[in-house]
Amino acid sequence: MRDANLYSVLAARFPADLESCCLETPEGLSYTWRDMVHASARLANLMRSLGLRPGARVAVQVDKSPEALMLYLATLRAGLVFLPLNVAYQAGEIDYFIGNAKPALVICAPEHREWVAEIARRHGVAHVHTLGAGRDGSLLAAAAPHADDFATVPRSEDDLASIIYTSGTTGRSKGAMLSHGNLASNARTLHAYWGWRPGDVLLHALPIFHVHGLFVAIHGALYNASPMIWLARFDPAEVVRQLPRATVFMGVPTMYVRLLDEPGLDRRACARMRLFISGSAPLRVETFDDFERRTGMRILERYGMSETAMLTSNPCDGERVPGTVGPPLPGVELRIVDERGQCCARGEIGAIEVRGPNVFRGYWRMPAKTREEFTADGFFRTGDVGQLDEGGYVRIVGRNRDLIITGGYNVYPKEIETLLDELPGVLESAVIGVPDRDFGEAVTAVVVARPGAKLDPAELKELLRGRIAGFKVPRRIHLVAELPRNAMGKVQKKLLRDAYAPNA
Repeated sequence: MRDANLYSVLAARFPADLESCCLETPEGLSYTWRDMVHASARLANLMRSLGLRPGARVAVQVDKSPEALMLYLATLRAGLVFLPLNVAYQAGEIDYFIGNAKPALVICAPEHREWVAEIARRHGVAHVHTLGAGRDGSLLAAAAPHADDFATVPRSEDDLASIIYTSGTTGRSKGAMLSHGNLASNARTLHAYWGWRPGDVLLHALPIFHVHGLFVAIHGALYNASPMIWLARFDPAEVVRQLPRATVFMGVPTMYVRLLDEPGLDRRACARMRLFISGSAPLRVETFDDFERRTGMRILERYGMSETAMLTSNPCDGERVPGTVGPPLPGVELRIVDERGQCCARGEIGAIEVRGPNVFRGYWRMPAKTREEFTADGFFRTGDVGQLDEGGYVRIVGRNRDLIITGGYNVYPKEIETLLDELPGVLESAVIGVPDRDFGEAVTAVVVARPGAKLDPAELKELLRGRIAGFKVPRRIHLVAELPRNAMGKVQKKLLRDAYAPNA
């Protein structure tokens, strides 16, 4: 049987000249393709020496670095399952992920080793290593004595390559299980659909703990044998400085808003650029239009999710329609259905359901939830609401209204509401998203105090910090006497969104 290991699929596309540049940083570091092959081999050999068997999970919460990419490739080569975790997650969140995934190896930043190791010990994790952004930590030192060749472990298309945790409306995170076949099929499809070509250079400014930066961007460059300009974090001024050397850039809407604030962003800076791609959150038409006026280029907006990787995309060659996410990608079946499950006519609004080789295998250790999210004929219920226009382009007109997308990150209010309601003096709370120029949506809390209690919004925010990731902490907290409810007692969040929207 042909080896379907995602690493094998990507490595088969590496350039013939392995001494050419694969990745470079603005700080002057440069890594060849051979460097990537050898370093990932040493790390894979280390994992084998630790007794990790194919299918074991490797949980990773480290800062973005070239070595973090090598670690990802090594995990694939060893036949293990990569579990990336947002670097903003705090101890309570990490405790849940480690307890749920039961990884055999946890890798964290050196400064977090003490508390991460304690959590790992409590959950029976045998091995903890550290990796710092400055190539420090125990992992690289432990890998150094190992051989720089490694026979990639064969995997089938259905074997797991990664688990991506995505929040649920109840506040309990779900692990989306993505297979080698899921990710390889999406890489091949996007390579053709986005017209990757020889000479393309990817300017990589995204985090690498979620689908966009890790799978869509990195797989695209590796599969095309394209070098990457690697930014440790998004810096709009640095992006503008590097644009003349790149041809492809991927970002979230917040990044494009901040790029527009840079005076150096103009047609000259973008003269070599071929493609700007946006995803992870809705792109405002205003941003689309402003960017085109400044640069002469139309942003390509696409649609995907943790459970499916990419589903639809505006075309590379063809009309890019602002306010839409384009037609379904080749091989993806997408339908809009009404409350009865019947397909809607063009222009009618309904629930978005999808099926294809890119759709995940289900939720980790949640068989009942997995069955609930799939239809009898195998379509995944995305939870998003949209319509197909006459040209076959998808418009996302709504989504599970609990979901907030802020700066490209998903936030589910229930988790924050639960924590708020536990704080002294809080009777109840409701968390909503309101429009925000920089972040797309700003997390906003509306809080009712207990009788006789005096609450301070600043103090409430401070109490939340350290318990949840910073992007989940409400940017604004409003104190009210009561929450609006309907006849069934359900909080009417639409009224709150209307009341607290900018210029309301």
